[in-house]
Amino acid sequence: MLISTDTLIPLFLAFAISVALSPVVIPFLQKLKVGQTERKEGVQSHLKKAGTPTMGGLIILISILITSLIYVGRYPRIIPVLFLTLGFGIIGFLDDYLKVVLKRSDGLMPKQKMLGQIIVTTVFVVYLWRMDSSCLEFLIPFTHGYVLSGQWVKIAATPIAYIAIIGTVNGVNFTDGLDGLATGVTSIVAVFFTVVSIALKGGIEPMTAAVLGALLGFLLFNVHPAKVFMGDTGSLALGGFVAGSAYMMKMPIFLLIVGLIYVVEVVSVMIQVTYFKKTGGKRFFKMAPIHHHFELCGWSETRIDAVFTVITVFLCLIAMIGLQ
Repeated sequence: MLISTDTLIPLFLAFAISVALSPVVIPFLQKLKVGQTERKEGVQSHLKKAGTPTMGGLIILISILITSLIYVGRYPRIIPVLFLTLGFGIIGFLDDYLKVVLKRSDGLMPKQKMLGQIIVTTVFVVYLWRMDSSCLEFLIPFTHGYVLSGQWVKIAATPIAYIAIIGTVNGVNFTDGLDGLATGVTSIVAVFFTVVSIALKGGIEPMTAAVLGALLGFLLFNVHPAKVFMGDTGSLALGGFVAGSAYMMKMPIFLLIVGLIYVVEVVSVMIQVTYFKKTGGKRFFKMAPIHHHFELCGWSETRIDAVFTVITVFLCLIAMIGLQ
């Protein structure tokens, strides 16, 4: 497998844009006083992070957008992935803007956020049905590339798409709770989809490489102790990217493997909430999402970042084996 210039150039270009934008955008966000607000009932060590600029996801989004637009003419399969990335990024931006700029503590109401996610997902699914319904077929891991296909499969795939896409988006959002955590984990996932797109001639590798470059550039400023947070602007956008890439490669089932960290983060919250309600206030974990549980067990942020990222590396290797 040869890595072409259409992979390397967007990788380096997005990285350069991300690195160049960060020293400009971060002071701008500081002047706007769009600082992170830490909950007093949260992890106490996080209170010192209050005031750190958030909405840094704009750096990631701009880097991805500029780079990807250069390639959409020759790689049209980028378009639906870019739409899902920008669509969810806009929802995240509105949520961040209401919270940190207009000081509306809750941001978008849950119903408003969910409605926005459903609308974006619906547009994406309709696009697939009309333009490339083969993307609603499923590659089955560890079956030598066997594909679940047929009209009934595609019909059943529609409700599954809502669960997979919205679940992935919120999984990435929950993972974004420590300096560099969502950035590091998603960088590995971006590498996976880049390799797969090249190997299977999926036609999305310029964008997946651009996402990797943008994240690596952002990570220089997001690694602990972070100078900027991505906010919902970045985490929701990255969730859209991961889900969109999986669907364009017919690999939504593989999200359960390469995105297992996202799944565990979501499930930990569901378990915590359910257990809390059923037991009248008791907690299953010390705190949810689960990365906070490990923090309260004495793990440092950098250790959690490293462990979760290394786990994702091995999960992606397992998924690669599942494609053989």
